[in-house]
Amino acid sequence: MEAEAEAEGEEGAKLSIYKAARSIKRRENSLYNALRSIYQDSIFVSEISLLWPQLPLLANLRCGLWYSRPAAFHSTCYFKSTDGHTNNCSFTTARLNLHVALLAGQKGGCIIVDSTRRGKRFPDSMSKTIPIWTSVLNRAIKDFRDSNGCPLEWDCSLHLPLWVSQTERASIERRLDEWTLLLKASGADIASLAACLRKPLRPLWISQKTVIWLNEVPHHESWDFTPIILLSASSSSSVVGASQHRTTSEFSWNYIPGAGDDEESWARGLTPAFFWKHVYDLINSAPEVCNQKVADIVEKSRVSRAYRGESAPQITVKPLKSASLSLHEEPSVACDFSNIKIDSESSEDFGISWLGSTNLAVGTAQAAADAADVDCILNCDQESISVCLPSAESYLHLPMVTSKFDRFSLLNNLPKAVSFAKFNLSLGKRLLVCCNNGEDISVCVCLAILMSLFDEKGMFDGGKSFSAAQVTKWDMRRRLVFVCKFATDARPSRGNLRQVFNFLIGGKFNHPLDTGRDE
Repeated sequence: MEAEAEAEGEEGAKLSIYKAARSIKRRENSLYNALRSIYQDSIFVSEISLLWPQLPLLANLRCGLWYSRPAAFHSTCYFKSTDGHTNNCSFTTARLNLHVALLAGQKGGCIIVDSTRRGKRFPDSMSKTIPIWTSVLNRAIKDFRDSNGCPLEWDCSLHLPLWVSQTERASIERRLDEWTLLLKASGADIASLAACLRKPLRPLWISQKTVIWLNEVPHHESWDFTPIILLSASSSSSVVGASQHRTTSEFSWNYIPGAGDDEESWARGLTPAFFWKHVYDLINSAPEVCNQKVADIVEKSRVSRAYRGESAPQITVKPLKSASLSLHEEPSVACDFSNIKIDSESSEDFGISWLGSTNLAVGTAQAAADAADVDCILNCDQESISVCLPSAESYLHLPMVTSKFDRFSLLNNLPKAVSFAKFNLSLGKRLLVCCNNGEDISVCVCLAILMSLFDEKGMFDGGKSFSAAQVTKWDMRRRLVFVCKFATDARPSRGNLRQVFNFLIGGKFNHPLDTGRDE
């Protein structure tokens, strides 16, 4: 009995230690600590960008967007760390980021901002994904110039940081030719890259541990390459997972490396744009009232969008499981918004991307509400929107959700979507396909429309070429490259792309294409 009691006591002690550790971690990873850490790192980002003011600043989605004011960013890009994971590196045509290479060619280079919270100095997106990308593009450009009788010295070697092992370097180098062939076969516009870039692309790495002599900063034009400066915003601790306690004149707080990562887990509905709009109010407030201030900002924005008839879902925050909270733990937020004033000004900058000369565009639901020069709208968002169109038949609302919530939502709605598109495009109308963010579902719907109703040259033929063809995944990838050429923010998920492919091979159309409309 004594042994059992002793064992229970040890188990209880272990449980208490575990709870205490979780409580400490929760306190250190508070919302205030995250926002304060982001602001602190943003100062470093600003200092580096001022060293090369001529080079445009780009945010690597989504984390990079937090580390500077929206106005400071020229554009965004999407290089995934998963494409650079150890022993699993890849090159994908779904995220070519050709607009980054073109912009670098026009401006003489660019600066890409990202961050990491894994105790590393750089995320894998910067250590391997982007270096692979630069090498593959350089090889494709050299091959294009050689085949057109314009050979010249062009550095196509793989430039990796020193911390990547020689074994992994050799593994990546063995696949570069394969990836170059993949790029050239994808239909990417290599000719435009070759015409725009005067020097080969090459990555450079800068973190808070990088030593830069301010009186010897080289001008970017003095380099014999086009610099892609990879700026890691976070300060890496010498001990992985170690807490960095900091103080100001009023408050003490804990620094979180890469705090902007995985925003769903900590931001409570706050966006980078709203953070920078209210930055000084948030970071100068007491840590214990930060949650309430963020809740007020988020709810005020939601009420404002609802007032304008836009999509405005309620933001919910999971309460802590423990019924009794210590004085140091953050309580769930209960909000009183009875005195909120409606702010009619939009704080977000949304756009519409026209896909070449196809009369087809992709964009956000908010942009669609005020869109000009649009004849008809296909709304794939959960919420309907108020539009000003010639007739009620010019607007179709097909609510869809991403594959994470419903594996068949897109597939079930694509027949009606393509039928609506065929009817309107055959009349020469300009069609806008929109969703909540204009990056995923609407992009996939446009991809299905292009595959179904347009030939390989991008000419509308009502489905003739599609009916005579055997669609492959490679065909769909090539068409996605075309979409991403114009919609540079496109980020279609793998699950949604799979639904598009299943629709295209599933007995062709499940609706009456000969009439062009659902009866």
